[in-house]
Amino acid sequence: MAKNWNWWSRKLHRWGALLTAIPLLIVILSGLLLQVKKQVAWVQPPSSKGTQPGSPPGANWEAILAACQSVTETTVDTWDDIDRVDVRPGKGICKVQVKDRWEIQLDLATAEVLSVAYRRSDLIESLHDGSFFADAAKLWVFLPNGLVLLGLWITGAWLWYLPLSKRRAKRGAS
Repeated sequence: MAKNWNWWSRKLHRWGALLTAIPLLIVILSGLLLQVKKQVAWVQPPSSKGTQPGSPPGANWEAILAACQSVTETTVDTWDDIDRVDVRPGKGICKVQVKDRWEIQLDLATAEVLSVAYRRSDLIESLHDGSFFADAAKLWVFLPNGLVLLGLWITGAWLWYLPLSKRRAKRGAS
């Protein structure tokens, strides 16, 4: 029985490694970039500081939209062009993320544009979880990939343990 398990373990480990190579490479590389997103401005723009951190916002929604419309790097005509607004009262800023992946950081007190930069972290996250390719890829490629990786971990641990157990058995027999 153990000999049969050893043979299957090697076969599953070899084929599993081959099947998961590309999705695993995508997960590893994107995961590494996500680990350093706060330290690397290329991945995610650093947060600015507003003129009055911790104060109640002085800028209203119309002023925020008008400030975004004034930015030349991206095209914001209406609120439909904006993906989300992240309000950070403690820093005195709001981060407006446009649907074309640009991030506009505004002073919450004055609605002055503090920073405009391309934000890659959301794209990298979609690569990491597989949704970049299609929503079905998350469920039908990246989930099975994770399950195969779990199998690789189990078979790899067994293949690592096997020579140790044989050495112990030989020592016990002598």
